[in-house]
Amino acid sequence: MRIVAGTYRSRVIQAVEGNSTRPTQAKIKEAIFSRIGPYFDGGVMLDLFAGSGNMGFEAISRGIDSVVFCDSGYKAIQTISANAAALQVKEQCRIIKSDYEVLLKQLIKAQESFDFIYIDPPYRKQRIHEILTLIDAYDLLKENGNVVCESLKEDSFAESYGNLYQVKNVNYGITKITYYKR
Repeated sequence: MRIVAGTYRSRVIQAVEGNSTRPTQAKIKEAIFSRIGPYFDGGVMLDLFAGSGNMGFEAISRGIDSVVFCDSGYKAIQTISANAAALQVKEQCRIIKSDYEVLLKQLIKAQESFDFIYIDPPYRKQRIHEILTLIDAYDLLKENGNVVCESLKEDSFAESYGNLYQVKNVNYGITKITYYKR
């Protein structure tokens, strides 16, 4: 895997060993960042179900200030840490090994909010509806922030979740990318 654009363009990052995670394809990653940016003037990102950290490192490369990476897998956390060290961006990363529900409760309690949230759960176990409802109910997304959800193309989501409004969804093979804005 490679960083597509920005400061770390063309730098290689590791994937998580085994078949437990599926990295977002480069063409999908480029389409997502072209849609929401393609570059950032600072800000904070939440990379939920982060896997290798592919999306968060791309965001750092494109100007996001810092990323909270969350994954429940030990191998994923090791891979994110190794990638942060290789890119020399450890100070911009908060890497948390946790179930997403536990992390969201901690973020809510701490009253944290984000400019960009990327949600990419395992396709067969996704609970994106619940996550989007929590993001809206507890103001986890800043005004004018973006939420991007990766799911199976057959999955459908509401046009809005409170103040989160769906602005677009696009299919890429078996993958659907759904964009929300606050």
